[in-house]
Amino acid sequence: MTKRDYYEILEVTKTANDQEIKTSYRKLAIKFHPDKNPGDKEAEDKFKEAAEAYSVLSDSEKRARYDRFGHQGLGGGAGGFDPGFSNIEDIFDLFGFGDMFGGGGRGSRRSTAQRGSDLRYDLEITLEEAALGKSEQMRIPRLETCVECNGRGAAKDTKPETCPTCEGAGQVRYQQGFFSVARTCGQCRGSGQIIKTPCPVCRGEGRVENTKNLDVKIPAGVETGSRLRIVGEGEGGVGGGPAGDLYVVIHVAEHESFERQGANLYSSVPVSFAQAALGAEIDVKTLDGEEKLKVPAGTQTGTVFRLKGQGMPNLGGRGKGDLFVAVSLVTPKTLTREQRKLLEQLAEIEDTDFADESFMDKVRNIFG
Repeated sequence: MTKRDYYEILEVTKTANDQEIKTSYRKLAIKFHPDKNPGDKEAEDKFKEAAEAYSVLSDSEKRARYDRFGHQGLGGGAGGFDPGFSNIEDIFDLFGFGDMFGGGGRGSRRSTAQRGSDLRYDLEITLEEAALGKSEQMRIPRLETCVECNGRGAAKDTKPETCPTCEGAGQVRYQQGFFSVARTCGQCRGSGQIIKTPCPVCRGEGRVENTKNLDVKIPAGVETGSRLRIVGEGEGGVGGGPAGDLYVVIHVAEHESFERQGANLYSSVPVSFAQAALGAEIDVKTLDGEEKLKVPAGTQTGTVFRLKGQGMPNLGGRGKGDLFVAVSLVTPKTLTREQRKLLEQLAEIEDTDFADESFMDKVRNIFG
């Protein structure tokens, strides 16, 4: 397939100067770039064709050979040229047009202000504290903005100066043929500024180590994994930037009596055979103290009773969960003589009258 004339591709005349060629190529690259024409094979081909033409006409030596001998004079050197750029910014950075998209071209000013890092504080509390909420005093070690220089790093009555090497861009570009490569400026380490007279307090860093005492309110209803965000209490920003945030991560310790599932609590209570058989009123432990629980006659071991509103508060104050109490029948390991005698009487009744409807009445007479 015959190749089109490079001047025709870039829509310029053979007398066009370097700037005219560059301007025309920039316009075509934007128009036909694959990012702007997804799935359009024709646009992709025109983009590659324009890139190949520019790679030749922007190079004075290649352009001279092309003007004299045409495509044959290039010896295939330009054939199959594939820029392989992933986005429009890449291609203009490559040819030195990065400032068009807010890039780091020489002479552009790079902002030195950066937001401070977020911090994490892990706090363990008891189940009772999670139920009631509490205020916690915390000591947070962190880097804070230097008050003396207000984070600028320069001594009082002085200020940072623009780096003479990169002219404030933070990057220095090196020309390699028609490629332009950007590297972090070695003199200012990418900040775009140099400090000739450092602040005596922070030694030019703009931040100092300090420990902040904070009074943090833990709301009722938190559970393991809850995160409390405290805005602006992280590390101070760099170059006068805003501070980060502090995240308090809650860990609720296991309880000896209660198991928690969301807002509900679960526990067990022991009852004797007599209490389960005859019915009784027993004391049940809750987070707020003790509550009376009526155990009806004939209660079986494992029976679960619900105490409404005796669970954990919902985070945000939308009511409370429930307490579920499982009854566990306790068998005594040792018996007194009287207890053994009574149980032997009961055993005789069970053997002969277990199916009798008056069985419970007979049990009551024995233990009554």
